[in-house]
Amino acid sequence: MFFRKRPNPEPVPAASEERALPQRLSPRSPSEAIKPTAAPPPPDLPERRRGGLLATVSGLLTLSVVLAIGVMIGMTLFERQVKEPGPLPADKVVVISPRSGTSEIAEALSREGVITHTALFEWAARLSGKALKAGEYTFKAHASVNDAIETLSSGRQVQHAVTFPEGLTSEQIVARLNDNDILSGDINEIPAEGALLPDTYKFERGATRQQIVNLMRAKQREVLADIWKRRSAEIPVKTPAEMVTLASIVEKETGRADERPRVAGVFVNRLNKRMKLQSDPTIVYGLVGGRGTLGRGIQRAEIERATPYNTYVIEGLPPGPIANPGRAALEAVANPSRTKDLFFVADGTGGHAFAETLEGHSRNVARWRQVERARQAPTPDATVDKVEPNPDSGRASAYAPADGTNFAGGADPSAPRPKAFDASEGTRLDPLRNRTFDLNSPKNVPVLKQP
Repeated sequence: MFFRKRPNPEPVPAASEERALPQRLSPRSPSEAIKPTAAPPPPDLPERRRGGLLATVSGLLTLSVVLAIGVMIGMTLFERQVKEPGPLPADKVVVISPRSGTSEIAEALSREGVITHTALFEWAARLSGKALKAGEYTFKAHASVNDAIETLSSGRQVQHAVTFPEGLTSEQIVARLNDNDILSGDINEIPAEGALLPDTYKFERGATRQQIVNLMRAKQREVLADIWKRRSAEIPVKTPAEMVTLASIVEKETGRADERPRVAGVFVNRLNKRMKLQSDPTIVYGLVGGRGTLGRGIQRAEIERATPYNTYVIEGLPPGPIANPGRAALEAVANPSRTKDLFFVADGTGGHAFAETLEGHSRNVARWRQVERARQAPTPDATVDKVEPNPDSGRASAYAPADGTNFAGGADPSAPRPKAFDASEGTRLDPLRNRTFDLNSPKNVPVLKQP
């Protein structure tokens, strides 16, 4: 049976296509003709974001470079200003008060003419990070701000000095300290005689007088301990205190450094022979004590007056020192010259002539008288009313007895009297009167020119 082939049926559109198909295929009216529409903007938002960030970073970098250049220029100018020479025409000492802040220090330096701009100094001081210290400082001429900061931060203050010649008593040393207007404070009490070491002591403004006394006492103990360990076993002193006592007598007998060991040898020989020391300075100390100076000659009655210190009367050493000896005098007593000398007399040149015997001493005395006669009449303030208390015994620290006196007989009361170095303490003949002499050096010992 033959069947007619039927045409393939058309596919049934889907529902969505069925709905859309009429719209796509249906004819449009003239009013509904296709109109051109604007294309949407390209998606360039991410690109714009990247461009803004780069611009910001670039701007910040540019600003940083500009600021850096500005800072460098500013620092260069700042460094130049703080290193520029200042207005100070010459070296000047300025005192910075304690507890002064940076602003107060800047004001003080400005008043003294060290700096011109206080603000510049303050900034420079703070940026340096250095601590500025109060005190007394020397600022060099034309010191820059940097120089001023370095000076104040170093702590190297002005060093003052006070000098005590050998042979001063403790009372005289205290008086000299009280005369110093840079030191401050009071001294608690006058130190024991011989407890201080004469020397030059340096200090800064603000130091106290008691601090100097303590330093002198500590220095004396140190020096004495060292010298005592090195003493000769032959010296007739049993303790360091006795050594100081004998050294104080030697110190007062001569200002010549080269003579101290020999003078010490005379007194050591006398002590070994149990002879009286017969030292003129011990008479003076027995009369005036710590004041130290008699201001005139020693009289006969004073030579014979019994005091604990008068070695014309007592035997052996006095009960204590008669002054504060220096290092050289202590060394001289610890290791005296080994001689047989028992006498010495002034030789007219500031030194002494030594002798082992009474006869030799008499010849030295005769030469001294010739020197005195050649100088003609003495001035009133240098005349010594002094005669030999015991002509038969001879004297140790003998300056010449009165003219006409020999050691076997009496004195001619009408004869002119000689001058004695130690008895003239406090007069123009006293070398300690001039405070600038260094008695440790023979070159600096004054020549005692007598008329």
